[in-house]
Amino acid sequence: MTYFKVLNADRSAAHGGTGKWKPRGWMPTIPDPVPCQRGYHLCRENDLVFWLGETIWEAEPGDIIIEHGTVADGDSKVVTEKARLLRRLPWDERTARLFAADCAEHVAKYANPATQKIIRATLEVVRRYADEQATEDELNAARAAAWAAWDAAWIAGDAARAAAWAAWDAAWIARAAARAAARDAEYCWQARRLMTYLYP
Repeated sequence: MTYFKVLNADRSAAHGGTGKWKPRGWMPTIPDPVPCQRGYHLCRENDLVFWLGETIWEAEPGDIIIEHGTVADGDSKVVTEKARLLRRLPWDERTARLFAADCAEHVAKYANPATQKIIRATLEVVRRYADEQATEDELNAARAAAWAAWDAAWIAGDAARAAAWAAWDAAWIARAAARAAARDAEYCWQARRLMTYLYP
């Protein structure tokens, strides 16, 4: 099984904890690990979409691996007594934008046809911006259009509100758009899609 560690760009903890991680060197052992209290917290493939940050590393856990939470509650991870970074994966602002656009596009089907059109136009600009082919002004205009669509959907009270929100802030769309069973399927889809960016 592959494990992952999400860190800030300077290799400091992105989701709690102190100190900086060293590439390839074992971190000091923390005896008796307890989830959310002490130890080194790592992600598995299906956990990772809940813990994204500036950098993603492959990591190796120690001998003790304690599972915590579930994908359904959005708090799944493992904790171990020691860990080390193996290699940094190709995750940056560009791939994060492209991944977020993919997630939004995947749930656009929940929107009405008019909102779907706005979402697709917005995502086209997001992708071009990620590849340095669109300006900040174009991105802001697309964001404003998506926000206006979300406002209109909220007033109308229809299913489009979640998908319109997706175009504005795509990374969190599955939580708002899908019902429980579909949501879990969406998390799994996102996890698989994320791996295509980390392992091109």
